[in-house]
Amino acid sequence: MVVIYGINELLNPIKAQLSEVIQASMTDVLGLPENKRAHRIVPLDRSNFYYPDGRTDAYTVIEINMMQGRTPATKKALIMALFQNIESALGISPTDIEITIKEQPKHCWGFLGMTGDDVKDLTYQVNV
Repeated sequence: MVVIYGINELLNPIKAQLSEVIQASMTDVLGLPENKRAHRIVPLDRSNFYYPDGRTDAYTVIEINMMQGRTPATKKALIMALFQNIESALGISPTDIEITIKEQPKHCWGFLGMTGDDVKDLTYQVNV
């Protein structure tokens, strides 16, 4: 699952395209199928979104929640692809993008009526 935060008047107009770019990056790097999209867009009022000095109002936070299993090289490749693809498609500088990958053990995930460690028929690999 991906959660994206930004200032509402800047995030709302680009949210569909940003979701497309994020999903394409995750498909390319992680091998996720296109239909495995689970994005939550959280536009915030400017008064509720503080960010570091040196950033612009385009500052965007992307939290990626995933099951453990990807190598550090794969996760780094995903982060770099996101920086490059978002800047190319939307013109948001990597300086204004913050990405956090949060991993949980497979048994901490629940979907399809079971825990992640019990699922045997995923259409993608977790250990990449």
